Amino acid sequence: MKEIVRKKPELLIPANSLEVLKIAVIYGADAVYVGGDAYGLRAKARNFSMEELKEGISFAHSRGVSVYVTANILAHNQDLDGVRAYFQELKKIKPDALIISDPGIYDIACEVCPEIERHISTQANNTNYGTYLFWHRMGAKRVVSARELSLEEIREIRRKIPEDMEIESFVHGAMCISYSGRCLLSNYFTGRDANQGACTHPCRWKYAVVEEQRPGVYLPVYENDRGTYLFNSKDLCMIEHVDDLLEAGIDSFKIEGRMRAALYVATVARTYRKAIDDCMESVEKYRDNMDWYREQISNCTYRQFTTGFFYGKPDEHTQIYDENTYEKGYTYLGYVEDVDGRGLGRITQKNKFSVGDAIEIMRPDGTNQKAVVLELLDEEGRQRESAPHSREVLYVRLNEHLKEYDILRREE
Repeated sequence: MKEIVRKKPELLIPANSLEVLKIAVIYGADAVYVGGDAYGLRAKARNFSMEELKEGISFAHSRGVSVYVTANILAHNQDLDGVRAYFQELKKIKPDALIISDPGIYDIACEVCPEIERHISTQANNTNYGTYLFWHRMGAKRVVSARELSLEEIREIRRKIPEDMEIESFVHGAMCISYSGRCLLSNYFTGRDANQGACTHPCRWKYAVVEEQRPGVYLPVYENDRGTYLFNSKDLCMIEHVDDLLEAGIDSFKIEGRMRAALYVATVARTYRKAIDDCMESVEKYRDNMDWYREQISNCTYRQFTTGFFYGKPDEHTQIYDENTYEKGYTYLGYVEDVDGRGLGRITQKNKFSVGDAIEIMRPDGTNQKAVVLELLDEEGRQRESAPHSREVLYVRLNEHLKEYDILRREE
């Protein structure tokens, strides 16, 4: 039996904007995956224009971080000409890989930009080593495992595929109730196709039964008296099992969340960065620091946690039946884009805060610093008592020194 070689994995972080890409890079990502303005499965995300992609790739590459671009829709005939033109544009700005699920799109990538690595999306239902071997013969560098695989199944895949074939697996984030994310509910209810990037997330809705002869009479659906959110999975979190992920031979630890804000991305990136580095140094150090990882990862928005399919088929304990709300520990105020000669940090404000508020500075090095807002100025230098308007550019002085890329947050 081929031995699985334990090697340091890539930490792959999502980004839905140039701002979030920069935060992901600074807070510990080895690679970032993004969507362009077409052909990805997150149409509701802001996504990147071609100019933003170019700037983001340059920013990441200057810091040794890779950028992967999603093109993972299930294409129809009318999509193919546009895909070809899109790849011709991407060829010029040189992302490190394309994430693809559709064989037709894959063929176009091989033809138009063969020098760009091709990764096979989880949407392609990658559940066995034969699939990995097929895509290896087709020239793919990496396959993203289906979320429905156990660690034992991934170990077997690792043993039976070539050394240069990479396994990428989701280790943190929202779980989809449909097999490998291929869902028809959104299309059926709203006409917005999940497989074309426009999912409305009907799995998070509250459901009741209507009897055909009694229209308008809604009968609540209960399962074990817990409630009615039948499809509402807990979020995947493997922060307590990084050692097992390493032993399985996974090459890239993927974080879900291309709809998420910078605070979430920074929190998850920073926590998994330290956990991976500690575990590579020694499993004992990793286990000794477990309380810190748990505390930090719980600071971001989440829906309770589960280990998904990694240790076997999930049961009723992986679902949330009584609500669909998130746990939320902190509110994101903004990140420090620059610090001027007066020590004032420039931010684009995300949520309301005021002079005198007690907030917290979150830093890339893993430290958090309590602080008080001493002064707020608008772009014209006028004093402000509060910042009620989202996206307003402000200059803030705290009672603690600020650095570029510090994140400002307020505990709830």
